[in-house]
Amino acid sequence: MGILTERSRGFLLLTLVFLTETHYQWVEAQHCVWYGECGDSPTVTGKKYNCNYTGPPKPLPSEGAELLDELCPGLNYGDRYLCCDVNQLRTLKGSLQLPLQFLSRCPACFLNLMNLFCELTCSPRQSLFMNATKLQPYQDVAVEGVRLLGNATNVVTVEYYIENEFVNAMYNACKDVQAPSTNVQALSLLCGKVASLCNATNWIQYMFNINNGQSPFDITPIFSDGPTAGFTPMDNQTWACSDSLEDGSGPCSCQDCTPVCGPAPVPPAPPAPWTILGLDAMVVIMWVSYMAFLLVFVGGVLSAWCYRRRRIMSEYGPILDSNNPMSLNGGSSDGADATCCERLGERFEGTLRRLFTAWGSFCVRQPALVVLTTVALVAAASAGLVYMRVTTDPVDLWAADSSRARQEKDYFDRHFGPFFRTEQMIITTTPDVNSTIYEPYFGGPNVTFGPILGKDILHQVLDLQLQVEALVATYEGQNVTLEDICLSPLAPYNNNCTVLSVLNYFQNSHDQLDHQVGDFFYVWDDYHSHFLYCVSAPASLNDTTHLHDPCMGTFGGPVFPWLALGGYNGTDYSNATALVITFPVINYLNDKTRVGKAKAWEEEFIRFMKSYTNSNLTVSFSSERSIEDEINRESENDVSTIVVSYVIMFVYISLALGHIQSFRRLLVDSKVSLGIAGILIVLSSVACSLGIFSYAGVPLTLIVIEVIPFLVLAVGVDNIFIIVQTLQRDERMPQEELHQQIGRILGDVAPSMLLSSVSETVAFFLGALSNMPAVRTFSLFAGLAVLIDFLLQISCFVSLLGLDAKRQENNRLDILCCVKLADGQEAKTDGLLFRFFKKLYAPFILQEWVRPIVVAVFVGMLSFSVAVVDKVDVGLDQKLSMPDDSYVLQYFKNLSTYLHTGPPVYFVVEDGLNYSSPEGQNAVCGGVGCRNDSLVQQVYSASLISQYTTIAYTPSSWLDDYFDWIKPRSSCCRYYNTTGAFCNASVVDPSCLHCRAMTPAGKQRPTGEDFMHYLPMFLSDNPNTKCGKGGHAAYSSAVVLGDKGVGSSYFMTYHTILKDSPDYIDALKMARVLADNITLALGHKVFPYSIFYVFYEQYLTIAYDTALNLGVSLGAIFVVSTVLLGFEVWAAALVSLTIAMILVNMFGVMWLWGISLNAVSLVNLVMSCGISVEFCSHIVRAFSVSMKGSRVERAEEALAHMGSSVFSGITLTKFGGILILALSKSQIFQIFYFRMYLAMVLLGATHGLIFLPVLLSYIGPSVNKAKVFAAKQRYANTEREPLLNY
Repeated sequence: MGILTERSRGFLLLTLVFLTETHYQWVEAQHCVWYGECGDSPTVTGKKYNCNYTGPPKPLPSEGAELLDELCPGLNYGDRYLCCDVNQLRTLKGSLQLPLQFLSRCPACFLNLMNLFCELTCSPRQSLFMNATKLQPYQDVAVEGVRLLGNATNVVTVEYYIENEFVNAMYNACKDVQAPSTNVQALSLLCGKVASLCNATNWIQYMFNINNGQSPFDITPIFSDGPTAGFTPMDNQTWACSDSLEDGSGPCSCQDCTPVCGPAPVPPAPPAPWTILGLDAMVVIMWVSYMAFLLVFVGGVLSAWCYRRRRIMSEYGPILDSNNPMSLNGGSSDGADATCCERLGERFEGTLRRLFTAWGSFCVRQPALVVLTTVALVAAASAGLVYMRVTTDPVDLWAADSSRARQEKDYFDRHFGPFFRTEQMIITTTPDVNSTIYEPYFGGPNVTFGPILGKDILHQVLDLQLQVEALVATYEGQNVTLEDICLSPLAPYNNNCTVLSVLNYFQNSHDQLDHQVGDFFYVWDDYHSHFLYCVSAPASLNDTTHLHDPCMGTFGGPVFPWLALGGYNGTDYSNATALVITFPVINYLNDKTRVGKAKAWEEEFIRFMKSYTNSNLTVSFSSERSIEDEINRESENDVSTIVVSYVIMFVYISLALGHIQSFRRLLVDSKVSLGIAGILIVLSSVACSLGIFSYAGVPLTLIVIEVIPFLVLAVGVDNIFIIVQTLQRDERMPQEELHQQIGRILGDVAPSMLLSSVSETVAFFLGALSNMPAVRTFSLFAGLAVLIDFLLQISCFVSLLGLDAKRQENNRLDILCCVKLADGQEAKTDGLLFRFFKKLYAPFILQEWVRPIVVAVFVGMLSFSVAVVDKVDVGLDQKLSMPDDSYVLQYFKNLSTYLHTGPPVYFVVEDGLNYSSPEGQNAVCGGVGCRNDSLVQQVYSASLISQYTTIAYTPSSWLDDYFDWIKPRSSCCRYYNTTGAFCNASVVDPSCLHCRAMTPAGKQRPTGEDFMHYLPMFLSDNPNTKCGKGGHAAYSSAVVLGDKGVGSSYFMTYHTILKDSPDYIDALKMARVLADNITLALGHKVFPYSIFYVFYEQYLTIAYDTALNLGVSLGAIFVVSTVLLGFEVWAAALVSLTIAMILVNMFGVMWLWGISLNAVSLVNLVMSCGISVEFCSHIVRAFSVSMKGSRVERAEEALAHMGSSVFSGITLTKFGGILILALSKSQIFQIFYFRMYLAMVLLGATHGLIFLPVLLSYIGPSVNKAKVFAAKQRYANTEREPLLNY
């Protein structure tokens, strides 16, 4: 029993010792490091050091309970015995306002962050993971009304031991959180560097750094995986961003938390090129097709040749033999075996001949009446030119009013105002300026600064920038400065102009640029360190260096480095080789005065920049008006080139019309005056067309002014040569008077002129159905001009031709018609060109061995063109629209070389969406609770595959920022309890109350009336150091407020870098695909808008538009040709076939010569369709009315008679004028006019004068028997009768 008692006493003693030791360890765990606040911090104004205190935790006063629950909701401190007082909690709340505003959109992230700071500030077990390493005496301190014993001390430096697992979990939960107003990740604003360079450790080091403007003393974080140096790291529970929280908060959104998104979007693989055996499929197909054609064609030709050699011995025997059933001259001589269509065609042909014969005779007999009437009508029509308006606005030129891009642009302009005008400079250094190396004083790798970022260079650039800002222009007698027209997002509180320049990191101040901090020996921080900080946190109001200078621009907004720097790799901004300075100028809708002021200042800006010189800088620049100015200057400069081109054509026409019989009759047989009259008729037709449409209010374009005279001259001159040369070759029949002869000639040739003119007119008018304004306007003016030209030629010109013929018969001199030569007639001979065609050229081309070669060559050309037609580039390089000596060319070059971001793109939500309802909010927003297919989420997802979607960044979202701004924890949304007016976060006034209470309802998103009540406050709030979420600068123009709520709004992001037309076209296409998907998900209309869409929309359908326009034109030509050729369908088909070949070959030339498909080239293609009619229709009609026996003979006669006129008329006339266009300084003239005009004339001439006669000799239509019979009757018992069967 005694032994048991001794054992019991020993056991009790050991138990007592153990419990005592445990008690002492528990007391040690409750040990504080600080409590209360002491002296003022010298580094952060308004903040204090904490007081050193190593006693046990103290109870938190009741007034701090609500604040503790607000700041540290996830921590349970039991009886609330803490190591902090109420003042420390208030300081903590103020210090965490910016992280709160940017990170609270992801609840798990923000809760982890609050854990980190709550444990640091208030934890009752501070001594386990904190060590005060530096203390500083402080006298006479009272904390919570209780005087501390002895002298107090400030905690100046503290070590904070943190578990690595906690650090990494907190970083992983926050790394994806977005800052909607800045299109960047939130850590870029909270880590002191861009998010891509931020990691778990340097983020916490930055937040605890005394130089970050928030921490009043140094906190040294020590990261470990277990107990270290006697301390146990803080390892509180963490939450992943994909976790739901105990307070009911859901997982973070996909935009802010990658794990929530699931698999990353994968762009579809680009379509594989169409190949056969590894070669381009079209090339292979056309090569095989061509070889198969050659095999069949050559085989057929050889078989036919052998057959003739064996059976007939003569190619023409069976054709000329009337007794042979295969003879074209076979059949009855009275036309009884003619078909119905042949008889109908002959009657139609006869009717036209009789009408034109009578009309021509009348015009020659009544020249005064016809000429004066014509002059009066031309004058009346041309008088409309006083109402002429020339459209130079690119939007009106390239986008139809009914086009989607134009309607969306108009919607955007009406609701948000036009996109601002841009004045921009791209500045580089000369080669002799070198890079510099920056060696950070506080350690770290050396940083290379590009030549453009040297301090001396920056000072020079700042001088230039300030000189531009100080420019003064004059408009209507008033001075105009940049401040009068610039974009000032914070006006009227801040009237500073928006200047997107790296110099705004230094507040556009030389003194700020020179600001440096250091001691007698070393410089600690200067512009280098400030620059490096600002490119990572451009919205910062206080950098983390010893400078403590702001990065935010003087205009109240950030300057993103990708907008102000160029020529760098990745995010290595310090290695930039170019500075980009942009001055956004407000654009106005329908306010000519304000736009006039902006244009006046831009003119002064251009004048100044042209005269600016600096030996160290190379500056390229552009203003909003630059392109239009340069296009106008280009047009003015090209006037001389165009005039010389037309003069050469006029001189040729005037000289070539005459048929000189001998030197003695040179001035009699010349037709200079008639040629000038013909030219004036052509110009009159153009003037009439312009005047008539000007009466109707249709504006002209530069394309109309430059192209239509060329077209009408081609058509008109061809007809003039046909009429005149037919008269020169004709022999007047006995007892036939001059007016009868000219009438008979007009009856012969006018149907051919009618055929070509009506075909072209109808084709052009149908081309006006195009949605492209440039094509539509050209087609309207061209169709009317060609029609008027034809009418003037068969009336006024015929009268003048009769007067000139009388002058020539009376031996009067040309021009000097009062002077008369002595009587005497020379023997009439054929012209040299006509003899060449008749005796040499036509027989040669139609030789039996030449014709197969011609067919093989032209079909080969066609096959090649078909193979490359899909390889013609689409678009119009802006550089081509500028003169060779334009300053804008260097700007375009530097733009594509140095720029690192694309144009902004706005996703516009049209009026009608209910943002006040949770459903409407979830369909748009990108935060917690928002739909995975919301607008913001879909754009964000698109930005993850930017190389495919061309969407570069997450969109700025006013709705998400509004939700962050109005949270009760935030100090942003407050109001005066006396007036209810908005109280800015920077205002210190006890009457300012939070908009929403810290209640479960207050923590929810605002809906209904609450939503609309506070939204105007958000949109008027200027961001400041206490609230960076104010929406005035970023969103004041993004939301349209109406009486019933939010109307239209937009969400902005940027495209990726776009360098050429395919990039811009693809960007537009992908943005529309994305917007259509958003529209489908929302059930509400959303469309994308960017400034370039209206210009590039045409290229989305230009292939279809081209096929439609040319197809309709060909169809019209076929129908008109069928009718006017006397219902000869096969002849019309051959005309259409040849023109189609010319058009396809034009595409081949475009590919070979690097000519892209756009509105300008499409106009030229439509015009080439019209001009090709001139080359083909006259030849085919001459073939169809020929009375020769065989197809070869008929083709030879048609080529001899009409070919010479076509060659001397349209071909030679145009060739000389076109060559002059090569001397133009305008690249667009050299490429789209010289090259394409030359191609259309050469292709037209070769097809019309080489291929078409050969084609007719093979498969031309048979002789119309009714026409043969009619011709025999018409010329019976005349000297022409023997010629019919010649």
